[in-house]
Amino acid sequence: MKVYNGLEEFTKLPNAVVTSGTFDGVHIGHQRILQRLKNIAETTGGQTVLLTYWPHPRIVLNSDHSIRLITAFEEKVKLLSRFGLQHLVVINFTKEFAQTTSTAFIENILVKQIGTKTLVIGYDHRFGHNREGSFEALAANSAKYGFRVEEIPAQEIDHIAVSSTKIRNHLAQGEIHISNEYLGYPFCLHGKVVKGNQVGRTLGFPTANIRLNSQLKLIPSYGSYAVLVEVNEVPYQGMLNIGIRPTVHKPVNGSPTTPTIEVHIFEFEKNIYDYPITIKMIKQIRKEEHFDSLEALKHQLQLDKSQALEILNQTTYKH
Repeated sequence: MKVYNGLEEFTKLPNAVVTSGTFDGVHIGHQRILQRLKNIAETTGGQTVLLTYWPHPRIVLNSDHSIRLITAFEEKVKLLSRFGLQHLVVINFTKEFAQTTSTAFIENILVKQIGTKTLVIGYDHRFGHNREGSFEALAANSAKYGFRVEEIPAQEIDHIAVSSTKIRNHLAQGEIHISNEYLGYPFCLHGKVVKGNQVGRTLGFPTANIRLNSQLKLIPSYGSYAVLVEVNEVPYQGMLNIGIRPTVHKPVNGSPTTPTIEVHIFEFEKNIYDYPITIKMIKQIRKEEHFDSLEALKHQLQLDKSQALEILNQTTYKH
């Protein structure tokens, strides 16, 4: 897959099969669009193109710096490549670009700069200034500009339409198993192992503390999780804790403690400080809770490990 940092790097194609959007998470609805692009390109001799936007439009338009993403930008690029996309055009999303009308977007970008012959969009896709553009607007202009347009209906699970917003909400509640079903793969955290305070070692559960690669990455709710772990691409099983560790640390003067992300890797004793690490989250074991003593916490960790192993040995997700 070729990645272009801006439209100016892209050379117009004779037969571009195109879609556009932020594609946060590259969930099963996005995958359906990508598969349709691929099928059309194979039958028409075209090439697949995704127009995506960075920074996220909500950050630019709403100054929403609190938004956290299902996939950091680098993760999204890898996923898109995995699902067979040929060209990824990254448009610098600015307030000036947001003023582009739907007509100008169609004529100047889709037709003149990309060479669109087929446009495939999701069921709720809007484009142009104030999201004025719609499937109907595209269909009305398709004959005029010489391309055809297809709309992909919502992908549903248990009669619920899948969307990035719904996945974020489930992650925020710790409902990893539901999020994974919507994504079609395990939700992942990518980072580097950093030095912690080594309290887990004294309990018989040494942990690797993780610093995430992206500050915009969504962190699921506080609690313990059954996870698959990759260290230097070698697979392991483990359990992850996200939170403020209330049994070990107390807030000072009522102020919150910075949350930590730490994983106990089963049957593992190597020193991996500064190593890259990937966590594939499978299911929440329990919410974070306070214990009256370290002994009580140790007992709970033993129960957590048993439950994590049961979950992981039954999961259909693989490394």
